[in-house]
Amino acid sequence: MFKKSLVSVLFILSVSCFANVKDSLRLKLDFAIEHKADYSSQKDKRTSKIRKALKEKNSLEVQYSLNQKLYAEYRKYKIDSALYFITRNVKLSESIKDSSFKTDAVLQLANLYSASGRFLESEKLLKSVQGKTLSNNQKKTYLEFYIEFFEHYATNNPSKYYNEQIGIYRDSLLAVLDPQSSEYKVNLALRSIDNKEYSAAKINLEDLFYNQELKKSQYAMCAYLLGNISMHDKNYTDGINYYTMAAITDIETATRDQGAIQNLAIYNYYNNNIDLAYKYAKSALEDAVACNVKFRTLMMSEFYSIINAAYQKKEDKNKKQLQVYILSVSVLSGFLIILIFYIYRQMKRLFKIKKELSGSTQNLQELNTEFQSVNDRLKLFNDQLNESNNIKEEYIAQFFDICSSYISKMEDYRKKLYKKAVNKQFVELTNVLRSNDTIEMELVDLYRKFDTVFIKLYPEFTSDFNALLTEGEKITLKEGEILSTELRIFALERLGIKDSEKIASFLRLSMSTIYNYRTKIRNKTVYSKEEFTKKLEKTGSRSHTL
Repeated sequence: MFKKSLVSVLFILSVSCFANVKDSLRLKLDFAIEHKADYSSQKDKRTSKIRKALKEKNSLEVQYSLNQKLYAEYRKYKIDSALYFITRNVKLSESIKDSSFKTDAVLQLANLYSASGRFLESEKLLKSVQGKTLSNNQKKTYLEFYIEFFEHYATNNPSKYYNEQIGIYRDSLLAVLDPQSSEYKVNLALRSIDNKEYSAAKINLEDLFYNQELKKSQYAMCAYLLGNISMHDKNYTDGINYYTMAAITDIETATRDQGAIQNLAIYNYYNNNIDLAYKYAKSALEDAVACNVKFRTLMMSEFYSIINAAYQKKEDKNKKQLQVYILSVSVLSGFLIILIFYIYRQMKRLFKIKKELSGSTQNLQELNTEFQSVNDRLKLFNDQLNESNNIKEEYIAQFFDICSSYISKMEDYRKKLYKKAVNKQFVELTNVLRSNDTIEMELVDLYRKFDTVFIKLYPEFTSDFNALLTEGEKITLKEGEILSTELRIFALERLGIKDSEKIASFLRLSMSTIYNYRTKIRNKTVYSKEEFTKKLEKTGSRSHTL
């Protein structure tokens, strides 16, 4: 149907010469999400033409065929509409003498019931079909839909029995499929995955993905399964690339029953990429609800609430930081205005003094008797003026240096953003706004200052801390390193900060990471938790022994 496999590989290789593949695929996925409504509009135009043809006077067989086309369009797009047209086919098949029409319609209706969570109705219809009377194509469809029935049901009701049934029906399906067909190879790979034979599944899927022409739905399925295998093998880069390619294809084909973008949302959440996780989870949940795929809606709705809470928390934090920055600029501006006003008054005072001195000089010959007193006053004024000027020079220099530096940074940043906005470089603008480079640099400087000050306060901390650890488990610092992350966690405890949440916030680590570091260190010491804590409180100075 299309040669997208080879085209995708060539596209990825060419992009890698200029940029990171993962980033280029992610940008393509972002574009697809932003234009999701356009792809849906294209599908609506196709279905509108078929609906229009349905309104014409047609034979029962033609009506059945048109309903069948609409079912195929809506099956992974809007289940309620697919149900409507396939139900019409069930009724039409009663008037068509060929029994195969009814069998096809009943099987398709059973599959839609399964996807929409109506398992009792689905199972009843599947059991009503006599397997021995089916044609080869109908038997293939019958077995495929039975596998999907158990997969949908097992999603909400995990059971070894359902997994066994999936294996039995897949073996039967493989027996009726053409071994040279792509359907056979995909199902063979799925059986290998079910049997935890991931290497064999990967070989089959890669051969299919890169060397054969595939339908778009098969292309997306292969990419999705290769993503699952890569994630299982902890090859996360390949896994994300495959998931992204599958998600792009699903969106471009207006397929709303999809799993790749859900997995991307979950992966990014657990890797603290909250913005991406929220974007993908929101898109996945919207599609699942619009399609009315019950098992995917249930899977995603609960996780979406978790991601949404994390996203809102991050947004609130960003707003607070922005408020702090605005307040800081306002305060600095206020101080600058006060300082300028103070300098103006001093200059005015100086001008007044000079004017008085000028008048005194003109009358000096006439005021010889008062010369000494005037000279003393002049010296006093000069001393006061020199002292005032010295103070002003020191504080003005420091204050103007801080203000000038901060205003210059803000102006440069504003010009940079303005230039990108004027040139409509919205992707670059988004990347700049999303970048954490400045914050990371400030954090590095903050930790360096913290380490330096702490070691000045507790010069023997590192050696004392290593004394608490068993032989062979001592912490060795890298060249140029004052404190390691592990030492920094316990340095904060030494300062009296024992709240894990505050430590995690200061060091920009997760709570689980803090816990793992503490556990790892406490496993390296012979002391109990209480003894270790008491000895930690005494580390650092030269005036004690552990």
